[in-house]
Amino acid sequence: MKIDNNTDIQGMKAIEFLPTLENEQRFTDVVGMIRQTRPNVIRIANTALFELYWKVGGYLSQKIADAEWGDGIVRQLADYICNKFPDIKGFSDKNLWRMKQFYETYVENAEKLSALLRQISWTNHLTIKSRCKTSVERAFYLRSFSPTMVAEYQLCLPNKTLLQQKMRKIEDEMDQLDSNT
Repeated sequence: MKIDNNTDIQGMKAIEFLPTLENEQRFTDVVGMIRQTRPNVIRIANTALFELYWKVGGYLSQKIADAEWGDGIVRQLADYICNKFPDIKGFSDKNLWRMKQFYETYVENAEKLSALLRQISWTNHLTIKSRCKTSVERAFYLRSFSPTMVAEYQLCLPNKTLLQQKMRKIEDEMDQLDSNT
């Protein structure tokens, strides 16, 4: 069967879609509903993922603390999930260790921070976790979280030395201007 530009694989003619002005408004309304709901869906999914990561991290932490499992078992678990359930993604040994660290990092303040932890993405959590040295610092960034704040923190912290050097250079230039006048 010969297929031209207006024919789909099943041999049916494609219908050209040109909505009327009235239909376009209705379609725009539906698209608006979809866009309005998406952030809620993402937030709900994020909450469910955090609860799962918390449970997995707690399970791993307990098994390792009780000396039932060693480091090699976590790798075996990751391989088991990967090989037996290839549709389940995100459970490499590295991520399983992160889940354990996530649990152990916040277990002492779980009641105070649980709502805050669910408000940020896993990636942002990993950024805060890796950059903050103390629990007080982590709690500060979780409490005052905004998406732009995490991005700024992520960008500025590695360059803190550069920023300090630039500040000193500006101060030196200001001092030279003052001494020349």
